[in-house]
Amino acid sequence: SRICVITLPEAHPLLQSGKTIKNINYQISANCSRLQNKVSGKSKRGAQFLTELAPLCRISSSDGEEYTIYSCIRGRLIEVNENILSNPALLQEKPSTEGYIAVVLPKFEESKSVTQGLLTQKEYEEVLLKRRSSAS
Repeated sequence: SRICVITLPEAHPLLQSGKTIKNINYQISANCSRLQNKVSGKSKRGAQFLTELAPLCRISSSDGEEYTIYSCIRGRLIEVNENILSNPALLQEKPSTEGYIAVVLPKFEESKSVTQGLLTQKEYEEVLLKRRSSAS
């Protein structure tokens, strides 16, 4: 299946620094709320179309930092996780399961290039190691 579940990566500052999440906002601009996404039918009619750089939500932490989470994939927004609005701790406690941010469905013809561009867990860990060693 070509469904992509958008989550916070384990290296995200919100998961690393022991910060507390104060607020999650799916209101991207005055005219655009990801909560207004209404999808119906097999062809996912009504789904908002996202580009790689489309913001999905903004997360505020208790220390005043704000993080914009981007789609990173072109496709239709199938759903946003409204459970994290009432329980933001899910993002930190279960980031890859119940604390997901959104589900995106890439176009069929683009799905192969999306999956080919993904890193394996091992490749991702190597990138993090290089990043940490160059930062110190």
